[in-house]
Amino acid sequence: MLRCELEYFLGAIRFFTRLPVPAWVGHSAEKLDASTRYFPAVGLIVGAIGALVYLAALQLWPQPVAVLLAMAATLYATGAFHEDGLSDAVDGLGGGWDKQRILEIMKDSRVGNYGVIVLWLGLTGKFVVLAALDPAAVPWALVAGHAVSRYVAIWLMVGMSYVREDLQAKAKPLATRLSAGSLVVATGFAALGLLPLAWPQALAGCLLAALVTGWLAAKFRRWLGGYTGDCLGAAQQVAEIAFYLGLLVQWPQ
Repeated sequence: MLRCELEYFLGAIRFFTRLPVPAWVGHSAEKLDASTRYFPAVGLIVGAIGALVYLAALQLWPQPVAVLLAMAATLYATGAFHEDGLSDAVDGLGGGWDKQRILEIMKDSRVGNYGVIVLWLGLTGKFVVLAALDPAAVPWALVAGHAVSRYVAIWLMVGMSYVREDLQAKAKPLATRLSAGSLVVATGFAALGLLPLAWPQALAGCLLAALVTGWLAAKFRRWLGGYTGDCLGAAQQVAEIAFYLGLLVQWPQ
């Protein structure tokens, strides 16, 4: 039982990052399906990588430089997997006029104007918000942001249907319906990332992440009738930025 869970966890790491995993970790549709519960745990690892790079860089350079290097580390660790989904999703929704055309554009490996613009806005926005945080809060923000944003993206799979028919798409063979037990596990890992943060800021971050995810879900449902792998990547990226924005909210005294 424990070995199976470890294999699911390592399978999630292999699918969503460039980090090495042991050769004995198998690969199958069923195992990848079961690994969905560990997506927020992968976020904890990616966020921790960024946090460690940030702390090391902060010993030598000003905070903005440390933030930039931390972002570069997380991009390298994931292979810009979610950023690619964001650009493809926005290209499709921006350039398509019906479901079939939107899906065709999303599948195209070329990046259009919409994709370039949203990537610039997303990366720049993430940098500006993180650089505006208290320097001591940035490492915890990175860990929590990566975990929570992956957690809220899971809810697209809970409440919506997968809409691509081809098996080569990015989200296949991910779960289309999560069990209650899997959701509990995913919730636990997301909550773990929030523990070091002050609860008002953590609450604001989670609320903003949930709100933008709900807004995106409505867009995806309207134009596609469900979600694709690119939609999940877009949701993760937008929710991550929204979470950081929530940490900057100034509550009335």
